[in-house]
Amino acid sequence: MTPLYAAAIEVQDLCCTHDWAFCFIGGIAVQRWGELRYTEDVDLTLCTGFGREQTFVDALLRQFQPRLEGAAAFALRSRVVLAQASNGVPLDIALGAVPFEARAVERATDYEFDDDVVLRTCGAEDLVVFKAFAGRDRDWADIRGIVMRQGPRLDERLIWDELLPLLELKEASEDATRLQAILTQG
Repeated sequence: MTPLYAAAIEVQDLCCTHDWAFCFIGGIAVQRWGELRYTEDVDLTLCTGFGREQTFVDALLRQFQPRLEGAAAFALRSRVVLAQASNGVPLDIALGAVPFEARAVERATDYEFDDDVVLRTCGAEDLVVFKAFAGRDRDWADIRGIVMRQGPRLDERLIWDELLPLLELKEASEDATRLQAILTQG
């Protein structure tokens, strides 16, 4: 088993033990839905809601080594726990609270990546939304790979229904234009 999968299983086991709602996003989900690419960290969304984050942060930092001093305060301020698994693989755990994140976690499904490696990942459409909202160059490349691999299986209506309200909050209408161009070329 690769160190990345071992780290993902470690954090997934903690989430399942606590009966937390979560799903993997980022590079691990891209391996399921898009073009295979190297990733060196584990990204996931953990639904904490608003007001209960401290409980989750405390439990995560009891289990996993923080990657920076003042990790708990940083997590509560930025809504991301930066930690590492027991094997040193970086963990970026987003503290999800907006309705889209909750719906993405509800739609998440288990996927067998390898023998004895079954991980709960977000759906392809939700991954496109996460990536378009983040909007980094790597994210747009990942979106192109997802569109190429999934093609007409993608539910574009779901993508737009989830993404447009988020882009309005971010005031990033140009990202909708960029995504439309990728979907059209797909």
